[in-house]
Amino acid sequence: MRKILRRMAALTALLTMAGLLLVPSASAAPYCGITWGSLAKAGPGYAHTTATINNVRAGRHDCYDRLVVDMAGGPAPDWYHVQYVTTVHQQGSGFPVPLAGGAFLNVIVGSAAHDADYNPTYSPANPMQAVDVTGFSTFRQVAFLGTFEGQTQFGMGVRARLPFRVFTLAGPGSGARLVIDVAHRW
Repeated sequence: MRKILRRMAALTALLTMAGLLLVPSASAAPYCGITWGSLAKAGPGYAHTTATINNVRAGRHDCYDRLVVDMAGGPAPDWYHVQYVTTVHQQGSGFPVPLAGGAFLNVIVGSAAHDADYNPTYSPANPMQAVDVTGFSTFRQVAFLGTFEGQTQFGMGVRARLPFRVFTLAGPGSGARLVIDVAHRW
């Protein structure tokens, strides 16, 4: 056995010196340059916005899937919280929400999906399939879970626990957007 191990070590040394043995590098470039990580992401403050949610849409990109929450009538929320959880629980009731996928993102936005008179400003035909993500690389399901105390919640089922980022954008017009990108892989 020792003789075999010595021969394997000698062969490995020869191949390495000849440049024929590829040794993985600890400093390999990240996938698509993505360095986001998978820990919780939160907005910088605690202020809710006067803008109301009026649409949710998704798009596919080369390196990630994107969810966009559109808001009208005010600035982007200063407050949002997005994190991986073992089970998404609906705000207020605490009921578990069944979602498709291998990992789940709980998304809470400091913006209501209704106006000051409680008329809905966003009301998908099927809240459990708020956005059609059929054929997406990473997204499996996007569920609209409603507004509770001025905060709107979404549950996202994704393929696996993957890196993600969250940011807000002003516009169009007086509106704003919350953007969530989830990478296709690490």
